[in-house]
Amino acid sequence: MDRVLRIGLLGCGTVGGGVVTLLAREAEDIAVRTGARLEVGRIGVRDVAKARARGLPVDDGVFTDDVMSVVEDPDIDVVVEVMGGLEPADTLIRRALELKKPVVTANKELVAHTGPELYEAARAAGVDLAYEAAVAGAIPIIRPLKESLAGDRVTRVVGILNGTTNYILTKMAEDGADYATVLADAQALGYAEADPTADVGGHDAAAKCAILASLAFDTVVHGRDVFREGIEGVTATDLRVADRLGYVVKLVGIAGESDDRIGVRVHPVFLPKEHPLASVRDAFNAVYVEAEAAGELMFYGRGAGAMPTASAVVGDVIDVARNLLQTARGAAESVHRAKAIRPIEDLQTQYYVLLDVDDQAGVLADVARTFGDHAVSIAQVWQEGAGDSAQLVLITHRAREGDLQQTVQALAAMANVRSVASVLRVESEVFSS
Repeated sequence: MDRVLRIGLLGCGTVGGGVVTLLAREAEDIAVRTGARLEVGRIGVRDVAKARARGLPVDDGVFTDDVMSVVEDPDIDVVVEVMGGLEPADTLIRRALELKKPVVTANKELVAHTGPELYEAARAAGVDLAYEAAVAGAIPIIRPLKESLAGDRVTRVVGILNGTTNYILTKMAEDGADYATVLADAQALGYAEADPTADVGGHDAAAKCAILASLAFDTVVHGRDVFREGIEGVTATDLRVADRLGYVVKLVGIAGESDDRIGVRVHPVFLPKEHPLASVRDAFNAVYVEAEAAGELMFYGRGAGAMPTASAVVGDVIDVARNLLQTARGAAESVHRAKAIRPIEDLQTQYYVLLDVDDQAGVLADVARTFGDHAVSIAQVWQEGAGDSAQLVLITHRAREGDLQQTVQALAAMANVRSVASVLRVESEVFSS
């Protein structure tokens, strides 16, 4: 096979190293599938000596710390960005597209932040921008939404999109440990970063949810459009109550269409144990899709890690290489429906509320009156503990988020309510949008 396509790799950390390893290990099969040999021609890195010391299956001469030179090298046919972050990744990708070079990226933050602008740049250049690895690692979900379900209408996408938070919540539920203890264990095992804010604060999941919502509903959704809450406030009590009522607690991203608007949100939920996502444990991810014709679909697997993510990157490289050889483009994104983003205040769902209260007569009546004053109906209520440990557990009927938040503010101001310890949304028989 005489045809060779040369790849310029931007970044060579764990994922980049995995990409180099896979391309070398599977070179013969990739050549057959692609119609050309794929070779790593240049690699842009921050520290050349450190990159060379890793002993990857490439010549030392391919490494450079002049990353723009990789993009502008006339011998580079495909640019692969695995640096992460907004800059210089954004500038580099835009330059590659200007030069009419197809781009593969694993950068969820960048795609969530400026995806629509990058899609348009790729369209204007007539080349591919592929980003399967930006959401859920090796789990194929971008391509199904862009291509496999193109003839259907997606109504809802729900995903466990962050392995760190799923691991933490799994261990809290199964071991009865508190959040701080499990987080420390996750950091020791390498599941969580020294600064875990992006994961536990829901930022990582929100970026991925924005990408999925854009594709599912043919509209522009940026990361900033996603309502976001993390798991930092989830307690062992919350998990025990959920278990007692037939739920598990998961951090999920939910995107759905109703009333001609798109709701996009990431937060912990009480999820029914019978729902397929409830059985997704530890650091695994899953995306659950509902479509009018196809019905219910679930995509499950490892959502992160060097080799799973590298697998998705290499799959994209093969696709864009095929298209490049055929002077074609893959399926493009569409924003033809251009739906408005619905504010979280208009969400309709059930809620779990945990209150630290004074253990005295009349407290429950006062609390119930406050809920009623704000048009929120109580479905279940009971007391946990006594004396200084007294708590009220309440589950509401379906209510409007804005009304519930006003209720919470009023509860926090009550003299006989010491604190509003937890508020979590309850997704019951079906997910509300």
